[in-house]
Amino acid sequence: MGLNKMKQKKITIKDVAQLSGVSITTVSNILNQNTDRFTEATIQKVLAARDQLSYEPDYLAQRMVMKKSQTIGVLVPDVNNPFFSQLIKGIETILYEHQFVTLLCNADQDEAKETQYLKELERRGVDGYIIASSMVTNTAIDEIIRRKNHPYIVIDQKQADAYSDAVLIDDWAGGQLAAQHLKDCGHERIAMIFPAHPTKNVNRRIEGFQSVYDTSQLIFIHADLSKQSGRFAAQQLIQTDATAVFAANDEIAFGLYLGLDELGKSVPKDYSIVGFDNIEMAEYVKPQLTTIAQPIFQLGQTTAQLLIERINQSDKERQTITLPVQLIERFSTAHLK
Repeated sequence: MGLNKMKQKKITIKDVAQLSGVSITTVSNILNQNTDRFTEATIQKVLAARDQLSYEPDYLAQRMVMKKSQTIGVLVPDVNNPFFSQLIKGIETILYEHQFVTLLCNADQDEAKETQYLKELERRGVDGYIIASSMVTNTAIDEIIRRKNHPYIVIDQKQADAYSDAVLIDDWAGGQLAAQHLKDCGHERIAMIFPAHPTKNVNRRIEGFQSVYDTSQLIFIHADLSKQSGRFAAQQLIQTDATAVFAANDEIAFGLYLGLDELGKSVPKDYSIVGFDNIEMAEYVKPQLTTIAQPIFQLGQTTAQLLIERINQSDKERQTITLPVQLIERFSTAHLK
């Protein structure tokens, strides 16, 4: 068959085998990087035929042979939050190195949407799942993922269970560090701003904070983990006698900056503020935000690496890795005079 005639139809692995003078099985093995049994001359002959024909493997056929899709489903609650953008970047860096494609699902804090995404990812045959949202129910995980023995890993917001690996942040220590810093600055009345129904990781921050301060010294204000909610929370804050704030994340803290400014208050003159996350913008607001830094990029990388290890070794002992945090002291907190 002439080359021009072959170009008129879809090039197949059979065409590569004919041009290179080897079997279809040999071509399949070499193109799937199973090259141990072949000479360098045979490998180069197959690769040359592939390039000459501009052959591209059929994705579905390749998946049937390899029993893998080389794709990972990543489920996050809110891609607008810079925390998750940085997290995804860390995940994608490792997956790309291992030739996996990332399928990102942004669930908009919607439990039904998250469950539907899990079903769609399962239907598309992903090799594993990274779940960074606490809204996915254990029932959904059990029915869609675990019963079918799909590798998955929970991260940050989702509490680990007895069946999955997990990468967590030492949120309790972060809360304690924030509280001790404000204590050292002389603050005795603290407003804690966090969601009405906090996720487990946020609860651990609260518990760590309460290890330093007595409950009677704390004022609880509820707000979603967003700048808009932080802005509105400023109106409640100024009605209290608090002199300092521990915000559950940096996004709330940024919202507070604007809300307090609109009410004629300033940071840290009127209120000291400590955030949590240390997203990039913490250095660019004025005053620069004092916050608890968690290694977000490393969190993504560690999670992806752990999942790949689980895919390659399904019977490996389950792991829970906890990453450390640190206080980054900038200019949004001040000592009481």
